Amino acid sequence: MIHVEIVNTFLVNMGKEFVVLLRAANDERTLPISIGQLEAQSIAIVLNDIPFPRPLTHDLLKSVLTSLDCKFLRMEICDLIDETFYARLVLEKDGKKIEIDSRPSDAIALSLRFNAPIYVAEKVMDEASIIIPEESEADEETEFEQESSEEEIEDDKNLSPLEALQKKLKKAIQDEKYEEAAKIRDEIEKFAQSN
Repeated sequence: MIHVEIVNTFLVNMGKEFVVLLRAANDERTLPISIGQLEAQSIAIVLNDIPFPRPLTHDLLKSVLTSLDCKFLRMEICDLIDETFYARLVLEKDGKKIEIDSRPSDAIALSLRFNAPIYVAEKVMDEASIIIPEESEADEETEFEQESSEEEIEDDKNLSPLEALQKKLKKAIQDEKYEEAAKIRDEIEKFAQSN
């Protein structure tokens, strides 16, 4: 399992859905997961330390688990089947470990409330993650891309198909077009397998 941290939540597809980004603690891989509006709100409330007058569903569940003396150990995104992520809550009650199936968005919202770690299975990270460079590296790339457009056009002619795809991937990530980046990543993988 890979320890991850929440990087951001944001709107995509003209405000129709939300995405939460989970970045691996030990490398640049980032896992984008689509989540619902209510779950995004619940996550954002904790991330931004926004006081809420009444408990939300995740606050209620935290109160119930705490009242029952359940210890929230961690959450795990354990599988990806047919483009659906699967997660589980790992709890402890009276010295016994309990694993409960959950949607990743609910598990993330609860983990934040318990200040518990979030983990992603290596195979899930391998299959669905994208590379988002650290800000310093992104800044360097931005400076590099400020060269004249004529030079860029000339450079593109000299790129191999794989290099051109990698350049498109970097640009999509820089422009925060993560769905496009995921599609380009898939194209790169197909291209690499065919050669």
